[in-house]
Amino acid sequence: MFANRDDAARQLAARLQPYRDQHPLVLAIPRGAVPMARLLADALDGDFDVVLVRKLRAPRHAETAIGAVDESGWTYLAPYAAAMGADQAYIEREKQTQLATIRARRESYTPIRPPLDPAGRLVIVVDDGLATGATMLAALHALRHKKPERLVCAVPVASPDALELIRPLADEVVCLHAPHYFQAVGQFYRHFPQVEDEEVIALLGG
Repeated sequence: MFANRDDAARQLAARLQPYRDQHPLVLAIPRGAVPMARLLADALDGDFDVVLVRKLRAPRHAETAIGAVDESGWTYLAPYAAAMGADQAYIEREKQTQLATIRARRESYTPIRPPLDPAGRLVIVVDDGLATGATMLAALHALRHKKPERLVCAVPVASPDALELIRPLADEVVCLHAPHYFQAVGQFYRHFPQVEDEEVIALLGG
């Protein structure tokens, strides 16, 4: 159990100290991981930015991910998507909805600069936890095509299934806890408030 996201980030920073002299690029999956990534980047003497991906929500079960989409439009669909009631028409509508959110976030998060280039760099992708792993998979897929020197996934907690899903896409996976009893990321934090866009914008501009 983590006290909060800052506590989780400090524990991750301790595990990632060997990378401190490599000036890593620490990328957060918004919004929850953004404060964590900022703390990690400071602790590791690195740069900080966001990687924009969105989960595709199951019909009638918005908290359940049936896949994810990245900023380019590439889409991952979970094997159980159809069983959750997602036909092709629904998936296309949901994909366009999430791409619109990604575009709006890019415009508000980094309005006066392009995203930091991961090419040739040590890149650490951070989230506050992995339930299905869908958004992390999309993030790693998007970043791999930008040719980082090394791609690391760093999370405080994840379901074992999510780790198996994303492990082939990363050069290294750092996960502090992978409990078999996993219902939601928030169950592993004593304090787990929603991170708002205003906080994200302030952190990216700081």
